[in-house]
Amino acid sequence: MKLHDYQEYAVKFVEEHPVSALLLDMGLGKTIITLTAINNLMFDMFEVRKVLIIAPLRVARDTWPAEIEKWEHLKHLRYSVVIGTPDERKAALNTDADIYITNRENVDWLVSNTTFDYDMVVIDELSSFKNYQSKRFKALMKVRPNVKRIVGLTGTPASNGLMDLFAEFRLLDMGERLGRFIGQYRNEYFRPDKQNGYIVYSYKPLPDAEERIYEKISDITVSMKAVDHLKMPELISNKYTVKMSEAEKEKYKELKDELILEVQDTEITVANAAALSNKLCQMSNGAIYDDSGEIIPIHNRKLDALEDIIESANGKPVLVAYWFKHDRTRIAEKLNKLGIVYQEIKSAESIKSWNSGKLPVALIHPASSGHGLNLQSGGNFLVWFGLTWSLELYQQTNARLWRQGQQSETVIIQHIVTKGTVDERILKALKEKDETQTALMTAVKAEMEE
Repeated sequence: MKLHDYQEYAVKFVEEHPVSALLLDMGLGKTIITLTAINNLMFDMFEVRKVLIIAPLRVARDTWPAEIEKWEHLKHLRYSVVIGTPDERKAALNTDADIYITNRENVDWLVSNTTFDYDMVVIDELSSFKNYQSKRFKALMKVRPNVKRIVGLTGTPASNGLMDLFAEFRLLDMGERLGRFIGQYRNEYFRPDKQNGYIVYSYKPLPDAEERIYEKISDITVSMKAVDHLKMPELISNKYTVKMSEAEKEKYKELKDELILEVQDTEITVANAAALSNKLCQMSNGAIYDDSGEIIPIHNRKLDALEDIIESANGKPVLVAYWFKHDRTRIAEKLNKLGIVYQEIKSAESIKSWNSGKLPVALIHPASSGHGLNLQSGGNFLVWFGLTWSLELYQQTNARLWRQGQQSETVIIQHIVTKGTVDERILKALKEKDETQTALMTAVKAEMEE
C-alpha cells in the first residue's frame, strides 16, 4: 500500500515542524501519517529515539498496534501498549520499544510514577485536553518543556467553540501563540456574555476573534477535510419526527415549568438548568429516572419509530446510537420482543461481528465508542435514538460509518426527534457548532502544491 499525496504532505509537515497540530477529518488516516513521520524521524533523520502516544483506551489498545502491523514500511517498529493494572503498565514500560502507547487516563500516573524521558509525544484526540484544569492537562504541562517534538491530532478542535483552543495550543506550544494564561486569552479574544454582577457565566468571541486566532496558530496547524481528498460516500441526514400525546406533552411541560414532576406515585425533582436539560432529554426519549434512580416510562414513541426504521431497512444492518442507560434497556427489551439479534459495540469481538455483516442491529454509545473505531464495513445506516449536545461525539460517531472504505455510495444518518422538545434545540445547536468548526478547518486548510 502507498500513501496518498495529501498524506505525504502531512508527513512532511510533521517532520518539518517540531510542534504541529493536524486537524484531520475522520477517515483521512491520521494514524498512518503520524507513524510514517515517526519512522522517518527515528530511522532516517535520527532526531527521535523514544515516542509516547496518548490515545483513547480502545484506540490505544487496538487501532495504533493494528496500523503498525498493517503497513510493510512500519513492521520493524517496536511498540509496547501501556494499559491495565499498575503492574501491567510497569511491565510494558520495561519492554524495550521505540513507541509506547497509552490511554489518556494514565498520563497523570506516568508523569508522577515513572521517568518521563520521551523526546516525542503524540496526542491522539487533542480535544480531550481542552480542559486546562484537568489532571491530565496539568500533568503533561509539567513535563512539556522536556519534550522536543509534539503532535496534536484531532478532527474536532473547537467542538464547543473557540474557548477550547486555549488549552490545546497551550499544551502544544507552551503558550507562545494564544498566551500562557486563560485570563489573557479571554481578554484578548472574548467579551462577557451571560453574567450576574461580577460573575461571568459565559463568554462571546469578539467580532474579529476567529480570524485573529486562526492567524496566530496557522504556522503550526494544517487542516484537511475528507471530502477534499477522498471519494467519500454521499452523507444523507434525515429527521424522523415523533409526537407525544397531549397527556405526555403536559407532563413534559409540567417538569419544564415547575422543576417537579409527579408520575406513578413518585416525585421527580430538578436542581438546576443543566439537570433540567438532562431530564427533558430523557423524557423526549421516552423514560425518566426518578429521585431514587428507578426508571419511569413516559412514552414509546421513539421505540415504535425505531421498529419502523429497522423494518424499512429490509434486513440491512442498522447501527443505533443511544445516550441514557434506560434508553439501552428499553431498546434491548424492544429488540428481544421483536426477535431481532443485536449486540453492543464494546469489545473487539462485537466490532468483528458487525464488520462481517452478522449483526442486523448494533448498539453504540457515543462516549465509549466515538473515537477511532472502524465500523464502515458493517453497514451504512445509523439511527440516533437519543441525541448528545457534544458536536465532537456526534461527528465522531457518524464518522464510524461515513469514512474511507465505506462500500456503499450513501451513508444515511437518521435522527429520531420528539416534536416540541429539547431534541429540536439540540439538533439546531449541533448545526451551529458545526459551522464554527468548519470555519476553523477552512482557515488553516492545507494549501498543497498542485
